Amino acid sequence: MQAMNPGTPARRAAAWLLLQRRGSLLGSARSFFQSAASASYEQGSSSSSSSSSSFSSSAFARHHDSSYGYGVPSDSCAAAAGRKHASTTTSFFNFTTGSMRQSCCLRPVHMTVNAYAITSSCSQAVRLMSSSPAVAKAVEEPSSSSSSSSSSSQDHVERSHYWGLVPRKTDQTKKDGTPWPWHCFKPSDTYTPDITIEVERHYKPTAIIDKLAYRTVRVLRLLPKAFFREKYGCHAMMLETVAAVPGMVGGMLLHFKSLRRFEESGGWIRTLLDEAENERMHLMTLIQVIKPTAFERLLVLAVQGAFFNCYFILYLLSPQLAHRFCGYLEEEAVDSYTHFLNQIKEGTFPNGPAPPIAIDYWQLPQDATMKDVVTMIRADECHHRDLNHFAADIQKEGKQLRQEPAPVGFH
Repeated sequence: MQAMNPGTPARRAAAWLLLQRRGSLLGSARSFFQSAASASYEQGSSSSSSSSSSFSSSAFARHHDSSYGYGVPSDSCAAAAGRKHASTTTSFFNFTTGSMRQSCCLRPVHMTVNAYAITSSCSQAVRLMSSSPAVAKAVEEPSSSSSSSSSSSQDHVERSHYWGLVPRKTDQTKKDGTPWPWHCFKPSDTYTPDITIEVERHYKPTAIIDKLAYRTVRVLRLLPKAFFREKYGCHAMMLETVAAVPGMVGGMLLHFKSLRRFEESGGWIRTLLDEAENERMHLMTLIQVIKPTAFERLLVLAVQGAFFNCYFILYLLSPQLAHRFCGYLEEEAVDSYTHFLNQIKEGTFPNGPAPPIAIDYWQLPQDATMKDVVTMIRADECHHRDLNHFAADIQKEGKQLRQEPAPVGFH
């Protein structure tokens, strides 16, 4: 077997091929290697010359192999196309040494780390990144009839398998076996709230902090009531954009506190973040039936920005006051959803079918209506009310939240 002169042009052409991957550049590099391989094989044996003719095939692939370095096989891209095995006789051009080597054994494609399949027009490069047989089987041979949707799905499978992010089967299907349609939550995140919880429960303010929080909420409630009046559906939707802030702020500050002091949180970080996520899912449900106007969207930007900063400072100064304030805020949310239910019962608001996202999130029957959805949301708000009043009571006793176990999973 004859060795090729590893001159500087060969190295430059290799770097050119790897970095640019453009049509004109790939065509030049491909022609160079075709002529180089043909010249090398003309000086070699007749058996190797028959292998070199495969450089003129419709495509070629580059493999990264531990024994051959970066090489160019001459078997018309069988391995790069995702087939189970490559050709039994494969020639490699080593970019490092500038020599040709030949392998006469079957090489499984799943040993490939990086491969670039290039079509005959050198206009498309397909990156195949695989480290397991499952990925190699998922890669199909490119064809002109394949659609863009199947290509994007194939790329997603390759990326997720390459990084080890393979979703569990239970996260991809419903209980009836149909595909899971949502990416914002998994089947394991669904639940059915306790709708028997007491709705009219109210925490009577006794201490100065409690009275301050209660009166602040009573004053702030006048603004949305004056703006929305009897539109309780819009009122509830706008309230969710604010109600999701306290849980996120509290969980974030407890998270940083836990990192600074090298101490556990007692589960309160997860509990508060779950509350914020639950409030966000309320909003994602309501916008399926109540479309906010452009003015309402601008209002959300202003209110949310001001409320976030105010609550952030409040939680830093007095977590007890912040949780008590949030508890009374949730009482207002319960009252708003009660009026919303009354409008549905009276026929003022149409009792249409429940949105699909609500049916899957709260595990509702397929014939559920908006009345069922609002009932579930109100039960969640009752749980949030009790949770924040409970957190305020812990701190009222002079304890830290981490000293009492958090009701994890308590929506």
